[in-house]
Amino acid sequence: MAFYSEEEQTEDYLFKIVLIGDSAVGKSNLLARFARDEFYPNSKSTIGVEFQTQKMEINGKEVKAQIWDTAGQERFRAVTSAYYRGAVGALLVYDISRRQTFDSIGRWLSELHTYSDMNVVTILVGNKSDLKDAREVSTAEGKTLAEAQGLFFMETSALDSSNVAAAFQTVVREIFTILSRKVIQSQELKRHDPAWTGNGKTVVLQTDGNQQADGRPKNGWCCST
Repeated sequence: MAFYSEEEQTEDYLFKIVLIGDSAVGKSNLLARFARDEFYPNSKSTIGVEFQTQKMEINGKEVKAQIWDTAGQERFRAVTSAYYRGAVGALLVYDISRRQTFDSIGRWLSELHTYSDMNVVTILVGNKSDLKDAREVSTAEGKTLAEAQGLFFMETSALDSSNVAAAFQTVVREIFTILSRKVIQSQELKRHDPAWTGNGKTVVLQTDGNQQADGRPKNGWCCST
């Protein structure tokens, strides 16, 4: 997977991905590390919503990931809920040194499913893996929850960069794989039935033919590393 920063390039695909989870779990630093290779030890809580874009190449196609950093504080949730809509990927983040952030995962999943499609590609991220002595949530607990909910799973550290790029890449690659499969299926159906037009929701993802493609799978995913 190759990364690009040139804004003048035209992407083949555009994926909207949201970062969700309680306040102070490190969402903004995960994004800063992935997009700019930066880390802010004294970063303040995000107010409202901000986003960064990252371009990468997968199988010869240029993909632009538009990653939204959604504020975790309760008083901002009503403001940011609209930004879930249109998302095709999500990183659901908790802090391994604060069990209450792990206990909130169910609520965040419920909110994600309320404001977006049930089949958004989601990875559960246990952040701050560098805080080994302060760990309150075991790796096994994270894996078990992810498998039960049909999510990918990974532990990361924005401080030392561990698995940060891998977490984002996992989501983007899975979205791309699903979309590519849908496009192939659509082409096969059209080849056998020219009158077929497809059904279900579409996502704003441009294909080579400058057409929209259905990127919503009918099943969830379950993996862990």
